[in-house]
Amino acid sequence: MTNNNDLPFLRGMSEPATFMGVPFSSDLRTRKAAILGIPFDCGQHPTRIGARGGPRAIRAQSSLVRRYQPPFADFDPLRELAVADMGDVAVTSAKLEDAMHMIEAALVHIFGSTTVPITLGGDGAVTLPQLRAAREFFPDLVVVHLDAHADASVGEGPSFDDRYNTATTFTRAAEEQLVDTSRSFHIGARGTLPLQGTYAHAEELGYQLITTDAMFERGIPNIAEEIHRTVGHRPVYLCFDIDFFDPSCAPGVCTPTWGGPTAREGLSMLRALTGLNIVAVDINTVSPDHDVGGMTAFLAGTIAMECATLIASKMRADAPSEELVAAGQTS
Repeated sequence: MTNNNDLPFLRGMSEPATFMGVPFSSDLRTRKAAILGIPFDCGQHPTRIGARGGPRAIRAQSSLVRRYQPPFADFDPLRELAVADMGDVAVTSAKLEDAMHMIEAALVHIFGSTTVPITLGGDGAVTLPQLRAAREFFPDLVVVHLDAHADASVGEGPSFDDRYNTATTFTRAAEEQLVDTSRSFHIGARGTLPLQGTYAHAEELGYQLITTDAMFERGIPNIAEEIHRTVGHRPVYLCFDIDFFDPSCAPGVCTPTWGGPTAREGLSMLRALTGLNIVAVDINTVSPDHDVGGMTAFLAGTIAMECATLIASKMRADAPSEELVAAGQTS
């Protein structure tokens, strides 16, 4: 066996690039959260294909993200959560049915380790198998979905692709009873759509739909208060489609839609969710081939860091009561 001392160029070499430099590992025994890439897109859009490169781009741009955010969070959530980067699920883009099985199996493994997954997509089709895995562990699961699109089209047709695609994720989730739609939210819907009645269909499924216009009219604090009141202590699947942002700050997405929040407004909406019981984070729809200087991937990396902060903040808030219970000082 070759000794590294005999190969000077190996001394000091590191593992492949990971999200923000966290350790690369599939051993989750000590991990409270883990990064997982899902490099998949359906390949169905006539001109806008490329979200399969999202995980790689987000990891690359995450080197620009820093770990401390005073005064909001002057602590290192990656250290507190002992975050590891597991690499990518082995999927082949355009082979959705096969990919769904692989994605679900990967998420079952993570949830089974009592670890919170923070996944990097990939287009919006990667969400459904993750929800299937989450439902096995959290029967009272709810969704908070930030997206320019409700992804709740009817999707009826003879083929698998008619029923399963980026536009039908939350329709299928409702039909399969993966989430409690009456306490789940779609936030940020806006813009042009190819089909009539999409918003009405989402509401018929039971989802609480808050358009971008309504969000701006009511204000972020008002929207956040409704979410907290409705969701309560239920386990939350937080799904963040980066096209929630306006294309002026996130151009590299699958379906850019004008009239969205700025980076500041989007981050404010996310921080207003502090205190929710987030059990999974799904960040998707970064398409690096359409990005400008990596700015969208950088913003997605920032979102991942912010979500880790939300998870760590909730664990910090719950820790004192958990310690008292362990000591037998509370009922």
